[in-house]
Amino acid sequence: MQQRKAPKASGEGVTEQEASPAAVLPRTATARDLLEAEEAPDQCSMTPRKKNKKRQTGAGERRCRPVLNLLLVAFVVAVLLAVVLLADGGRVPAVWIAAARAQLRRGSGHAWLPYARNAPDKLLGGLLADGVDGETCRSRHESSAYRRSTPRRPSPYLVAKLRRHEELQRRCGPGSDAYSRAVQQLSAGRSAVDAECKYVVSVCNRGLGNRILAAASAFLYALLTDRVLLVYRGNGMGDLFCEPFPGATWLLPPDFPVAGLANITVDAAETYGNMLKNKVLTADSKEPVQVPALAYAYLEHDYGDGDKRFFCDDDQRLMSNIQWLVARMDTYSVPGLFQVPSFAEELAALFPESDAVFHHLGRYLFHPADHVWGLVSRYYRAYLARAEQLVGVQVRVFDSEQGKSPHVLRQITSCVWKEKLLPEVLAAGEPVITPATGGISRTVLIASLRPWFYERIKSMYWEQPTASGEDVGVHQPSHEEYQQFGRRSHDTKAWAEMYLLSLCDVLVTSGWSTFGYVAQGLAGVTPWVMYRPLNFSETPDPPCGRDVSMEPCFHTPPMYDCKLKHTADTARSVPHIRRCEDVKWGLKLVGPK
Repeated sequence: MQQRKAPKASGEGVTEQEASPAAVLPRTATARDLLEAEEAPDQCSMTPRKKNKKRQTGAGERRCRPVLNLLLVAFVVAVLLAVVLLADGGRVPAVWIAAARAQLRRGSGHAWLPYARNAPDKLLGGLLADGVDGETCRSRHESSAYRRSTPRRPSPYLVAKLRRHEELQRRCGPGSDAYSRAVQQLSAGRSAVDAECKYVVSVCNRGLGNRILAAASAFLYALLTDRVLLVYRGNGMGDLFCEPFPGATWLLPPDFPVAGLANITVDAAETYGNMLKNKVLTADSKEPVQVPALAYAYLEHDYGDGDKRFFCDDDQRLMSNIQWLVARMDTYSVPGLFQVPSFAEELAALFPESDAVFHHLGRYLFHPADHVWGLVSRYYRAYLARAEQLVGVQVRVFDSEQGKSPHVLRQITSCVWKEKLLPEVLAAGEPVITPATGGISRTVLIASLRPWFYERIKSMYWEQPTASGEDVGVHQPSHEEYQQFGRRSHDTKAWAEMYLLSLCDVLVTSGWSTFGYVAQGLAGVTPWVMYRPLNFSETPDPPCGRDVSMEPCFHTPPMYDCKLKHTADTARSVPHIRRCEDVKWGLKLVGPK
């Protein structure tokens, strides 16, 4: 077995050793050390050695120390338990048992990671390409040690498709000869006939959650249509995320010849709907038609019937001839792609589990950049790693008056108590319960712009004992008070908190919130959703409900009949699509029955 070199010190995040299964052992002991200690008993022998005045501390003696440390910890804990057992008439207090379990689990006081005891699946079942340099993106290589294993495995077809797409990004992306030729043709206003490379540019200027969902939707469209994905860099995407494609970039170069992408509106002449309206394009023609080099696929909340034809088969055939598509969207439009008949067979092969689309795409695409990963890893190790169960609560209020609302606070506590996610607190005067032997240690992570809810919940669990006797820790990484669009530090904290939520075992999220959608999808966890109140002066009843799947909700589905060419509700005719629990007119993917 080859001895691994000691990891270099780092100013933030975990070292290579901490992120590996060996993290549960003392940092001074490697696997080879322990094997050699077992195979060479003379090095740890209790037989007195002959005195040697020049004796120095050798490698064998250094190897003995980790083993002796572990044995000493176990011996001391055993003696303490025995003493308490005899002194208390045979009854061992649960707090001692819990302390002993925790000490043995952590080793000799070293940091530990709860999921590092199993070999981390660094390639996520094949989602990630092997052989990528670990120095280029720490989160890509370390995050699997922080996250519990997921039962959802990507299909072999999806894995193969991703490898082919990565080759396409390298062959046709920025920096390639093919990209240079495509940009030259676009600058000249020429439409390429039988273009060797085609592109979709994702543009979204909303909050970070919307940007992530929009980029994931554009990527799935790129997979389905063999287009290169480029993401508009004007909203900080390059600062927050690692490059997902090995050897290629997904960022739109700053010298892209089309200006004003951030200001595209539904009235722009280049939108697909307006091109149909002005007869620049004709989807119904049986004859080949001349198409422009670029068109805007405008899919934001205010899109009209012409733009909704993006989700129709005939229109997709026409769009396949357009070399450059700029996808302007502000939500998760993947359920709309499942409504396109010509995509159905490919989607079924890519995602046999139709309720895990974002779970796979999100973990493939979105890896925190190193400075963001530093925030995530440091906070997790300091406050969350020792909990046996992590409960994430994401609180989003849509009105400034709700920032200190007792009704929202009551909704949170009613939800977690009703669903047995957290223990209730005892009223004053009620007898205190002794903690049960082997009870679960729970820690709550609260993600919210407002600190008021965190302060109240933390005080509640500090000042009052719980009905189960267990202690509950409550933490909130930041509280920015209000959403700050375009501010890098704000987006950095938002992305770090989304990712921290995705490391939780149980999630409670606020309805309508794309922040919560991203966290639940990355986690692979179906959340309990707190319903958005119709009346801010009342607490919803029931306060929350289990969602139908972990998929994000498509807030503004097209509701368009492609054959009749007018507004209609066609959702029920498509398998694996249901109405959202939080947005009643929205659509979301569910698993096969």
